[in-house]
Amino acid sequence: MDHNPFTHHPASVGETYWQHLLASARFAALLGVAAVAALVHAVLPFLFEKTASEIITTLHRRMVTHRRSEGD
Repeated sequence: MDHNPFTHHPASVGETYWQHLLASARFAALLGVAAVAALVHAVLPFLFEKTASEIITTLHRRMVTHRRSEGD
């Protein structure tokens, strides 16, 4: 198998480098939104009551249901 550090992991999960970059960047952006929502909720508990947990649940579901193991 190709051991180029830029393509090895993406290939192991069935993605190209660019597909993996975009998917990971979207994931990070949504984590950032969840973090901001959680911070606002910490100060103003009547706002964003479920936003962070719903984003995290969605991200987890996407990652688990679309996961292709490293050994595949």
